[in-house]
Amino acid sequence: MEPTAHPSKTVLPGVGARYDLATDHGDHLSVVVKHDGLRVLGFHDPEDDDVCRDAVRLAPHEARAIAKLLTPDDPVAHLQDTIEIDLVTEHIPLTAGTPYSGRTLGDTQARTRTGASIVAVIRRTAAVPSPTPDFRFATGDILVVVGTREGVDAVADLIAGG
Repeated sequence: MEPTAHPSKTVLPGVGARYDLATDHGDHLSVVVKHDGLRVLGFHDPEDDDVCRDAVRLAPHEARAIAKLLTPDDPVAHLQDTIEIDLVTEHIPLTAGTPYSGRTLGDTQARTRTGASIVAVIRRTAAVPSPTPDFRFATGDILVVVGTREGVDAVADLIAGG
């Protein structure tokens, strides 16, 4: 049986989460996953895990490309040659400047206007999966949006007031 790695997770309030992994060779890597989808890959000093020697910022599409390169023997990789799936998932923060704070999901008409769906809302430390049209947004909510790249970007613009 192949050994498994067990990364640890640390919640970073207002930022996202940090995942740490000590390799079999004694190296320490961390990945910070931010609410906006950005990933930061950190390389730590083997003598002191609190010292980050270098870091690389990765946009979501770059992180996916690296993940594909690092995933050995992907049993479903051949499906991507025959099936085009153009879906992305993003976390979009509801900031103080949005016209939708205090308003309902239905008020946005997000799916009708953009083709993308708000599939969950993260509020503080809880998640609301499949919010109904009468779900009322609050400043600080993180919207989990699924759709095409264009649709998700359009939801981000809509929520920002564009």
